[in-house]
Amino acid sequence: MRETDQDFELPELVGNRPGDSALIYLSLGSLGSADVDLMKRLVDVLGRTPHRFIVSKGPQHEDFELADNMIGMEFLPQTKVIPQVDLVITHGGNNTTTESMHFGKPMILLPLFWDQYDNAQRMDELGFGVRLSTYAFTDQEMFDALEKLLGDYELRARMNKIGALIRERDGLHAGADIIESVALGKVGSLA
Repeated sequence: MRETDQDFELPELVGNRPGDSALIYLSLGSLGSADVDLMKRLVDVLGRTPHRFIVSKGPQHEDFELADNMIGMEFLPQTKVIPQVDLVITHGGNNTTTESMHFGKPMILLPLFWDQYDNAQRMDELGFGVRLSTYAFTDQEMFDALEKLLGDYELRARMNKIGALIRERDGLHAGADIIESVALGKVGSLA
């Protein structure tokens, strides 16, 4: 998992929210967020929910406005944001998917390219999220996916447990140690 030095403090709009609203992170990666029409559609649909959103607006950040229940910036320190939210809406890229799992967050996945389709399908099949058709989802499908994932307390507990296991195993440092051993010719058992 990537490490981020930049801090992120929840702004008041999303930090002090009504008890019946969740905090959700929306990030479609730099390529996905460059699709201004898609971002505008998501802002419109999600802006009609009671929830609060933190939006990674991407390179076209000046080309669309956020709804009143959203805050966002061109880029955000994702590994500082995800631990603070209840749910992640993502394109299913490797970084966001693994970081969401690392922090135990369910996902709504809107794949755009290549491996994202496989990642989204796997997360859906394993019950860690809901895959929607990126350009053909209906408003109601998005609302239903939000309520399904946010209302499934067993899933959220399971995701928290999975995230804790991933963090406990510290794959980043374990992998670095293996690479260093191989590079130094100290290859023993990799098991």
